Amino acid sequence: MEQIDKNSDNQLLETIELVRGHLATRKRKQIVTIFQDLHAADAADVIEALSSAERSKLVKIIRKTFDGSILAELEDDVRAQIMDQLKTTELVEAVSSLDSDDAVYVIEDMEQGAQNKVLQAIPKQDRHKIETALAFPEDSAGRIMQREMVMAPEHWTVDDAAISIKKNRKLPEFFYNVFVVDPKMQPVGYVPLNRLFRHSNKTKLTKITEKTVHAIPATMDQEDVAFLFRKYALVSAPVVDDGGRIIGIITVDDVVNVIEEEATEDFMHLGGVADSDIHSSALTTYYNRFRWLFVTFINTLIASAVISHFQDALEEIVVLAVLMPIVAAMGGNAGMQAVTVTVRALATKSIVPSNITRVILKEVAVGGILGITFAAMLATLAALWTGNIVLGLVLAAAMTFNTLWAAFAGTIFPIVIDKLKLDPAVAAGPLLTTTTDVLGFASFLGLARWILL
Repeated sequence: MEQIDKNSDNQLLETIELVRGHLATRKRKQIVTIFQDLHAADAADVIEALSSAERSKLVKIIRKTFDGSILAELEDDVRAQIMDQLKTTELVEAVSSLDSDDAVYVIEDMEQGAQNKVLQAIPKQDRHKIETALAFPEDSAGRIMQREMVMAPEHWTVDDAAISIKKNRKLPEFFYNVFVVDPKMQPVGYVPLNRLFRHSNKTKLTKITEKTVHAIPATMDQEDVAFLFRKYALVSAPVVDDGGRIIGIITVDDVVNVIEEEATEDFMHLGGVADSDIHSSALTTYYNRFRWLFVTFINTLIASAVISHFQDALEEIVVLAVLMPIVAAMGGNAGMQAVTVTVRALATKSIVPSNITRVILKEVAVGGILGITFAAMLATLAALWTGNIVLGLVLAAAMTFNTLWAAFAGTIFPIVIDKLKLDPAVAAGPLLTTTTDVLGFASFLGLARWILL
């Protein structure tokens, strides 16, 4: 498997260089041929690897044969650039070729004016599907569901279902189950395709229907949808409206994208950068990073203000200035470990009201043990280096306190922020580092002034 992956990567790199070379020498036919043979995901990788100027040249060459499914595979910023270069008629053709869920994904981030133009030009039936999905909240099940699905009434036989599947020209690109519905269009079960075709034509669907239905409300957050798929090992699930009527389905390939998107978002937010930072313009990247660094800037000003209150102690015992960053740094890192674990646990629903206290106590216990361990090591080194045992003990006490606080805050901050319906991956980090820096400096310098002076 590893060898196959390496071969695939090498082929992709070769294709990227080949396309670059053909763009430089203006070999249009060769480029068109390459993209006609590429899978949409690989074509997206090639496009993302090109510079902005190269992408512009590429679109001019392949626009007449452009595969709409490539748009669904591109990063947001790159997709926006490609769509800006395509004519409305070309965009309409590209979007119309997609399943409804992919069409919504492509069109939802467009500017309102351009979005309206594309929607008005799309055939009425397809437009209605997209507009209905866009009416649901962003990042909800209604946004990621596809309207194309395979349904069957309860009274049908295997033969009835098979004939319907063969005649239906609006089938989704991939489907795994036939959903059985009652007269009110409410899902009562499903029949996996492999089970459908293993039974005789006259078999009633009710006899082979899997009765357990994990119906997903259209307003459910996509992160909760991903949790259901993971928990129950689903390959597809029906989406229902307020009346319990089936209005679409979500398949596992959509959920894989959601899981990647949510995980990437949390990871990026913990680092203070945007999801598509690598493909953004310099000014956009500047703005996204400025906000995070501005919080850090304010944090350092507060920390500096705290330090200034202990200027007399620093002037009297200069070595304090050398040792005090260690306390803040260790607390900050210990806290970020707790934040990372807690944010991940919240995302996977591993933290519930019944175990919150246990989780907090466990993290505090770990923080305390780590704090005492490193405090003993640092106290010993400081005492040997300065010849002052009391200074070593002061340093150990401050580090133990700050590490305990970091473990507690790193766990409780994400939980509280999540309860407030905010994103803990974004807000927990700045709050944590501010408190660990301030408390680290204050505890160490305060103890030093009180005991050593």
